[in-house]
Amino acid sequence: MGINIARRKFIAALSGTAFVWPFAVRAQQPAMPVVGFLSGRSLTTEAQLVAAFREGLNETGYVEGQNMAIDFRWAEGRFDRLPILAADLVARHVSVIFAGDVEVQIQAIKNAISTTPTVLAI
Repeated sequence: MGINIARRKFIAALSGTAFVWPFAVRAQQPAMPVVGFLSGRSLTTEAQLVAAFREGLNETGYVEGQNMAIDFRWAEGRFDRLPILAADLVARHVSVIFAGDVEVQIQAIKNAISTTPTVLAI
């Protein structure tokens, strides 16, 4: 009888561990990389650029929602907001920043994002 009790305790402990184990494994997985997308315009005016951007990423194996994420920031024509939006992306620790249509504020943006790899499209 002692063996049956020990076996039941072992199975109970194992089943409790099996329930907790997947959560522990998920917690150890690296975070999904995030691309910061910064534009002086709006999503409405840049819809074609966003579509081409996603397509280019897909062609190189990066699929939004599967193995990377995109965090958009739109100045909507208010170029004075670009440094603040750029600093917000840096604060979020994005992996890289893609900055499109920002030639008006390049110096201000450069100062805000000096610690994050950046691709400028002009």
